[in-house]
Formats: sequence, C-alpha cells, structure tokens
Amino acid sequence: MPINASVKQALELIAKDKSKVLGLSYGSKSIETEQYIPRSEAQSPPEISFLVPKPSKTYMCICLDLDAPSPSFSVLGPILHWIQPGFRVSQSADNRLTSSDPFIVDYIGPAPPPMSATHRYVFFLYEEAGDFDGKKHVPVDGKSYPKTSRMRYDLDAWIQTADLGELVAMNYFKSN
Repeated sequence: MPINASVKQALELIAKDKSKVLGLSYGSKSIETEQYIPRSEAQSPPEISFLVPKPSKTYMCICLDLDAPSPSFSVLGPILHWIQPGFRVSQSADNRLTSSDPFIVDYIGPAPPPMSATHRYVFFLYEEAGDFDGKKHVPVDGKSYPKTSRMRYDLDAWIQTADLGELVAMNYFKSN
C-alpha cells in the first residue's frame, strides 16, 4: 500500500489554513469541507474554483477516495477517481477554473460498497510544470482508466512523474 505522504500533508494543510480550501460545486450546490453529498449528486466532475496564485499557469486536479473499501479497512485505497490537467483561470469573476484538455484519468463518481461507512473524496489542485505535456499521459482513444489500476493509487509517485509543484489547494466531501 502506498505511503502517500502528500495526502497527509494536504489534510493537515486545510486544517491549519482555510485559505487553501478548493472551491467545489455540483450544479448550484457549493461543497463545504467534510460535507455529506449523496452519491447520485456527484456522478459527474465538479466545477472547481480557487484564487490561484499564478493566473497565467495551468493546474491539475486529482481526486482520490481515501477509504476503500471501508474507512476501517482501507486496504484497497486510495482509489483514483480523476486526473484532469490543463485547468486555467476562466474569464468569470468567481475564480472558476476550466479545462478543455483531455483527461488523463476519467472521472468516476462515488461508489462505496453497500453498507460501507462514508468515504472521503479528496480533490487536490497542483500547479503543472511549465513543460508538462498531458498528451503523453492521455489514454488511447479516450478509454476509461482500468479499475484495477485505480486501486492503491500512489499519489506521491504521480506527483514525481508529472513533476507537479506544491499543493495549491484541496477540499473533500463525504459520500456513501
């Protein structure tokens, strides 16, 4: 099971610094940290927003389920739910970030097993390296990322592979 020191650091970060909370919304519903969201309301990627420190840069959003298959027995976790590169500041006044780049890992919504306690779905926002080429990591023909490759996801290894900078913001909700 991967160590994922970056996950622990991110959770500590927003506990200490609320200015690092990534804006998440599903439709018109803004999500607060630790808020419960029914799985049916989170089956498509959220809109994200944040007052990024460098508006000319691009950013990557990564989503993990930290509690698979259950919070008390998370041997399969974390499970990767999404990697979307190429987020840029939109022209709107609400600090919304948008991406027209192809996904690296397609989004899958919450789907804990029946009778499971709530899971934490964590969204991380990283600044991309200036020379990051997402096309090198895009699946052939836009295929779905294999489920088995999503299990026990090593975020620390991906951060190194993609040469991502420090965490810019993060947030999470709970669902079951």
